[in-house]
Amino acid sequence: MLKLGASLLERLLAGDRSHRGTRIDCHGGHQAEFVGYRPKTLDTVLGPVTLERAYYHCNECHHGLVPRDRELGVPGASLSPGLQRMVARVGAGAPFAKARDDLAELAGVQLSVKRIERAAEADGQRLAAALDVEADAMLDATLTPLTRARHHAAPDILYIAMDGTGVPCVPAATDGRAGKYPDGRARTREVKLGCVFTQSGLDDTARPLRDADSTSYITTLQPAERFGTLLYAEARRRGVTHARRLVVLGDGAPWIWNLAALHFPAAIEIVDLYHAREHLHALAGIAAPTLGSDHPDWLTGRLAELDAGDIPAMLTAARDLDLPEASAPAVDKALGYFETNQHRMRYAHFRQSGLFVGSGAIEAGCRAVVGQRLKQSGMRWNIPGATGILALRAHQASGRWNDIWTRLHAA
Repeated sequence: MLKLGASLLERLLAGDRSHRGTRIDCHGGHQAEFVGYRPKTLDTVLGPVTLERAYYHCNECHHGLVPRDRELGVPGASLSPGLQRMVARVGAGAPFAKARDDLAELAGVQLSVKRIERAAEADGQRLAAALDVEADAMLDATLTPLTRARHHAAPDILYIAMDGTGVPCVPAATDGRAGKYPDGRARTREVKLGCVFTQSGLDDTARPLRDADSTSYITTLQPAERFGTLLYAEARRRGVTHARRLVVLGDGAPWIWNLAALHFPAAIEIVDLYHAREHLHALAGIAAPTLGSDHPDWLTGRLAELDAGDIPAMLTAARDLDLPEASAPAVDKALGYFETNQHRMRYAHFRQSGLFVGSGAIEAGCRAVVGQRLKQSGMRWNIPGATGILALRAHQASGRWNDIWTRLHAA
């Protein structure tokens, strides 16, 4: 049936060989001359088809034109638009070898692993480039986004969460970068991930509820400054200027709050409670030799103060400990985390206001959007390839898969 369909498609395409006269506009202000007909084999969802197309050449611009390829949406491509979309989907969703097997089993299409890799990564890279252009336009106020209805035209509470996670890379991608390995070299590059979601209500126990299908993602390997621009553009698209309340969630890393101050200065800032508890457990571990058998009770008391947002009381209790001088630097560093972020740790107040105090959405995004595809055993990525797959996965996880092809067509 597939072969029959391919045969019929090939006959249909043969009906127009795109001869448009002896001369046509070369789109560079000159005239391109008809040279002859040239064949092209195109892989489609039905199988390979061969078509004859008129070929023109511009002597002034020194380049060729094939009008039929542009009309069919395949200039410079060997995959049909439909198959290109399928390849991007399977390549973004699974390792390329598995994507090849899935494509053959489910669609009867036979493509090599390398071809799937190149096609999926190239589409993702074009998508990432289009997002860059759009973000710059929003930052310059030359583009005003239309808020999507499915994400609530005027969100009640809009959350913006940020985090980073390492992705294993080839040596060329980490050359000259310091790392934690014994040789001092890095083996990973940090992917920065941002998510935007809305909240419009509470559950029966007065806990906040994330609106269904409201989470969208932005991810990049670029520096924090560029990531901030991309995240700002996404927040604009999601209606940040119309939100009644804006909340930024993070783990306490300085770069997160620097970006929040730059792009979202009016936001309520909240340090993820679970990261704060991890820091408190680490502090209690430093004090454990001094506390002895009192360690569990001391930690319980400090956790209660943290949950209540009473950071001054927690800091006082920690400073009252008679710790050895050798522990002083580690203790000062641990206390500095709480001193710097205490205005972001008013957890009792945040809960009473019906707000999230945990960054579960971004933690899940790090695992599902990045980890499940780019951090599997044996994987090593170059920057362009990882950039492409990340762009595809972020759009797919945001429920915007159909938007990809509109963006790529516009690009």
